[in-house]
Amino acid sequence: MTSKRLRVRLAVAAALTTAIGLLPASATAQPPGRADWIGSWMAAVAEPRTTGTSATGFTDTTLRQVAHLSIGGDSIRVRISNVYGTTPLTVGAVTVAPRTGGSGTPQVDGSDLRPVTFDGDRSVTIPAGAEWWSDPLPIKVAADSDLVVSTYLPGPTGPTTWHPAGYATSFRATGDATSDAGGAYTRLDTARYFLSGVDVVSRAAGSVIFFGDSITDGVISTVDANLRYPDQVADRLVQGPEARRCGVLNAGISGNRLLANAGSAGDSALARFDRDVLGQAGVRSVVLLEGINDIGNSRGALEPEQLIAVYRQFIARAHQAGIRAVGATITPYEGAGYYSDAGEADRQAVNQWIRTSGEFDAVVDFDAVTRDPAHPGRINPAYDSGDHLHPGDVGFTAMARAVNPRDVC
Repeated sequence: MTSKRLRVRLAVAAALTTAIGLLPASATAQPPGRADWIGSWMAAVAEPRTTGTSATGFTDTTLRQVAHLSIGGDSIRVRISNVYGTTPLTVGAVTVAPRTGGSGTPQVDGSDLRPVTFDGDRSVTIPAGAEWWSDPLPIKVAADSDLVVSTYLPGPTGPTTWHPAGYATSFRATGDATSDAGGAYTRLDTARYFLSGVDVVSRAAGSVIFFGDSITDGVISTVDANLRYPDQVADRLVQGPEARRCGVLNAGISGNRLLANAGSAGDSALARFDRDVLGQAGVRSVVLLEGINDIGNSRGALEPEQLIAVYRQFIARAHQAGIRAVGATITPYEGAGYYSDAGEADRQAVNQWIRTSGEFDAVVDFDAVTRDPAHPGRINPAYDSGDHLHPGDVGFTAMARAVNPRDVC
């Protein structure tokens, strides 16, 4: 890549601006004192792989999965997804309870287990390609707490709708163990199956969605520690001097791309934006961090204008729904397996546009925060998980600190 070509790309990217109106910070805030449904936790779902548990599914099995809630409330509802199922999904029973056994365990107090209903029934059959919300359940849940959701699947379920990189331990038991305190369960893996959302009734201002790929998903973060950067932003929003009481939803999928469907790495960001952003409850803002997989996998063959056009689609759709759009610069990747000089030129051009176009309501400069001051194309060694692409836990902390709570909540 010649320096002349890079300068041309940067100039073109900086010139690509349109007059999309900006929204005031309070555009989607809840009126003071009004309680409404707000997203507290989500998992963005993807199609199953061709082999393994996601492909074979479950029969006569109870799954126990943990949703780490960002904000609390006075009632909850859970969402079960069969979006990528090939047959109707029968759910035999569901219970919820706060986790009592500590991080990484399936333990609950049996007396706390509460049955979840669907149109008044304990069971529900969800058509292929659909998702289903439970009835509201009056139960007080705390911010920054673990809600244990146990789902009995008579099966056979067939191929699953799942989230591959959950980085939280899930458990399984034979038969209907939805009323078991935890002794019947054994470790399954760290993926999530069928469970895709928990909303709460809250007087919070709304929720912020962090939309992206593996860096948002928290790949290589410590399992069961809730140290993904959106988790750490959630901690800032519910406690301490910066507390602003917004829910945080993580819509990252490892391997996701802006323009291309990627199998178990999810539909393209462009295709899933409506479901994973506009379809969530009480959304106030969305933080967009995506594009490195398009750049890396194409080895720079994609032009920056192609990626910028997708960002413009996101901004327009968000604004139409009354949602603030926050742009996040793409983090360094020199030394990663799919690095190329041409791709780096694209990354720089896209970042220049994000910083200078004025089309986003706010910008968070993750590139500036995570890069090596001595070698700006590389991630700071103190933050590098080891693959020169993904930050580790310390890097996620630096990213979380870079998010201005006033820009998102």
